[in-house]
Amino acid sequence: MFKLKENQTTLRTEVTAGFTTFLTMAYILVVNPQILSAAGVPPQQVFVATVIASIIGTLWMGLFANYPIAIAPGMGLNAYFAFSVVGGKSNISYEVAFASVFVAGVIFVILSLTPFRKKLIEAIPSNLKNGITAGIGLFIAFIGLRNSGIVADHPTNLVALGDLHSAPVVLTLIGLAVTLVLMSLNVNGAIFIGMIITGLIAYFTGALKIGAVTALPHLPEGIIINPITAFGDVIHYGLYAVVFSFLLVTIFDTTGTMIGVAQQAGLMKGKELPNARKALLADSSATTIGAMFGTSPTTAYIESSAGVAAGGRTGLTALVVAGLFAVSSFFFPLVSAVSGIPAITSPALIIVGSLMMGAIAKINWNELDEAFPAFLVVLSMPLTSSIATGIALGFISYPLMKIAKGKWKEVHLFVYIFAILFFIHLVVIGSH
Repeated sequence: MFKLKENQTTLRTEVTAGFTTFLTMAYILVVNPQILSAAGVPPQQVFVATVIASIIGTLWMGLFANYPIAIAPGMGLNAYFAFSVVGGKSNISYEVAFASVFVAGVIFVILSLTPFRKKLIEAIPSNLKNGITAGIGLFIAFIGLRNSGIVADHPTNLVALGDLHSAPVVLTLIGLAVTLVLMSLNVNGAIFIGMIITGLIAYFTGALKIGAVTALPHLPEGIIINPITAFGDVIHYGLYAVVFSFLLVTIFDTTGTMIGVAQQAGLMKGKELPNARKALLADSSATTIGAMFGTSPTTAYIESSAGVAAGGRTGLTALVVAGLFAVSSFFFPLVSAVSGIPAITSPALIIVGSLMMGAIAKINWNELDEAFPAFLVVLSMPLTSSIATGIALGFISYPLMKIAKGKWKEVHLFVYIFAILFFIHLVVIGSH
């Protein structure tokens, strides 16, 4: 079924690769409940929803696309969900916000079945894509700094350096240092291991209290989204920009990650990604179902490259990852205790943010009409705490800059359409 001989791999190698991938991405089980609980979602609901979405997406990826790629709720969009969509000016409930994630997932499923997805990805300028990735990186790193207390509020400067003598800040800095050393030594699962070490320090210093370790998986609120009313909620609250932001980031994030991991594994056929449609359906279906249970959009995890480096070449690697997510579903009490300490999770946010910032090097800074829209995206995401606002400003300024330079023919029709829609949303709808 997985064609192990054809892909020049073995059962033992695939299992080892699966364990490696899981270790590198297991931090999401701790970080996701902490972030989404800031929006009022019960942590246990988020934890189990994270497990369900990860299992569904990763199983689909392994069984139908036969790729060693894992799916789980993405970093960045979870912070956007908690601090901008629910905690921002819109002042909507997390149930309504999950409706927008559900709608984005349904649209993603439809796009994954049509050639329109490919055209959409090709239409978006690469400099804007890189700007969006870097902007999200800054956004989540800033959240990590704020949550830990390293950065604090200031009455005139907005932010300032926090109290470096406080216990949470000291613990965060220790966790950050430990994790960075592990990553510098190329230790697989460095972020997760760093969280364990920081957690142990917190436990022995009395900052972390652990009661029970395991419990049966439980969804306190059952299914959150009613598929029938979800579209009505999006229309009623005018969440079009939110849906588009979730959709856009998920599509090119997943596509870019899959291509990168597939290239590393030697699975590409020229410039084409075999089984691309089935692979994209893994992510879109996981996003849709995950929203129903209570988690933000899923994406293909770049951490899958660690499993590929360990020899993973087939869907059996993904199958092992899905199995480990299923086992982890029994450890909510332990995860709950750990995720309640920002110093344990903040280093993960800061480091993942720094890794995403790497995209900034791919922006063409020598051409102002390419650089400035990307700069606006990178700058505005952390300053407005909104991925949607960053994307909007980028899409509006890009065609305007191209027109000013006399290069209007270089801009795809889709970009002009998106620019008009975002302008209407920001200026007309946003002003009311």
